[in-house]
Amino acid sequence: MPESRSASPAAPTAGPRDLTHGAIAPTLFAFALPILGGNVMQSLNGSVNAVWIGRFLGEGALAAIANANNILFFLLGAVFGVGMAASILVAQAIGRSDLPGAKRVIGTSATFFLSASVLVALIGLPLSRHVLVWMGTPAGALPHADAYLKLIFLAVPFLYTFGFLSAILRGAGDARTPFLFLLLVVALDIVMVPLLMLGIGPWPAMGMAGAALASLIANALGLGAMLGWLRHRRHRLWIHRGERYLYRPDWAIVRALLVKGLPMGLQMVMLSAAMIAMISMVNVHGVDTTAGYGAALQLWTYVQMPAMAIGAACSTMAAQNVGAGRWDRVSRIAGTAVAFNLLLTGGLITLLLLLDRAALSLFLGDASVALDTARHLNRIAIWSFLFFGVTFVLFGVVRSTGAVLAPLLILAGTLWGVRVPVATLLQPSLGIDAIWWSFPVSAFVAMLLAIAYYRWGGWRHAHMLGGEEREPVAIPAEVPGQPPSPVAELEPPDTTGDRSGPHPDRP
Repeated sequence: MPESRSASPAAPTAGPRDLTHGAIAPTLFAFALPILGGNVMQSLNGSVNAVWIGRFLGEGALAAIANANNILFFLLGAVFGVGMAASILVAQAIGRSDLPGAKRVIGTSATFFLSASVLVALIGLPLSRHVLVWMGTPAGALPHADAYLKLIFLAVPFLYTFGFLSAILRGAGDARTPFLFLLLVVALDIVMVPLLMLGIGPWPAMGMAGAALASLIANALGLGAMLGWLRHRRHRLWIHRGERYLYRPDWAIVRALLVKGLPMGLQMVMLSAAMIAMISMVNVHGVDTTAGYGAALQLWTYVQMPAMAIGAACSTMAAQNVGAGRWDRVSRIAGTAVAFNLLLTGGLITLLLLLDRAALSLFLGDASVALDTARHLNRIAIWSFLFFGVTFVLFGVVRSTGAVLAPLLILAGTLWGVRVPVATLLQPSLGIDAIWWSFPVSAFVAMLLAIAYYRWGGWRHAHMLGGEEREPVAIPAEVPGQPPSPVAELEPPDTTGDRSGPHPDRP
């Protein structure tokens, strides 16, 4: 039976959140907070696992994680882009009060996304060891990395269906529900990793494979719990039995997912490919250097969390306002998000530089020969994330309209035209420091190009579904007396006198 539109006390309706009204700074912060919490919990989960692995399985196993995770991100980048494209389409539909359109996007993209994730898993499973060998994984780390990666590929449909569903809910303005169920996944994973990895109690000792199996089980249970909760609460985005026809592909939406999603996915692929190139260079210097690099990577996941959360939040907010025709708010969202990023990311960088020995020794141990290497490279490279944050936020805003090609070209140019050449060509004169310096140099160039495109690029004229979007609905004016955004906009003032159209020359 199709869902009832009336809510009862026993089964209240949960619905999308309108992000097109209200003061921008507190709304953005409140919406980004659960996303940041979720990112931190995921990183904490990975770090706890790394502590178990590094302390009990050795530095070779820790180096294996650094190699295996780079391959996983590389192979799943395109699928990730489809999820981002679907999230933007849903956000734009919610912004223009088009709930049937949002559910149509969800049905089509769910079918496409699940099929693609299964295909990636099937392709990646038999190729895992070959790719690890090709990228020069140290011999001591290879068995650990292969065992870990094979089980992770089996977990891919659960891992990325959970991520896809979370992105859809955030696109609809609901960041709280994904965060709560992510807490469940993280709690299950943290408990199961030592049990399965070390063979505590009745469990067999599975080593690295146990860590991967714990991730598979935790994500499968978390995904099932989230789906059951959404169905029980009769969420307005839930596709009920009478609406199953929505799972049949709408080819206009499929085209949008491919045309917009693949370039966004390619950004992840190129980023991961560049990281594979970097770690391949690091691997040449031995397992101790790779372990030090892997420990620094664990810290860097936390440093980039504020930028990723704020970028994801402002992308959803901007997309809803684009759908509603509220271009005056889009530019203020960008300025506010950049200011938040500089404040939070800069604070984290300072803290981790002051406490680098204590933080890095969590993964390597106080007596590890890799600790000094990790501290040295961290002091050079960690500053890149301050620049990365500005780039990530601005890319999130421009993608909210469907402009995906310019961010892809900027990322490709700075990764393969700056980072990899700097790391490669300067090694004869700078030694391994050339690798570490390539991170801030390329990130700074990317930030400058992102700012230039935001100010002068044609992203405001982009479309997600070509000319098929509905005209924006009438939106009441802001509440009189509401204070403007507390930071200056990143672009010159509008002089067109028209901010209501769907694609003005200057919002």
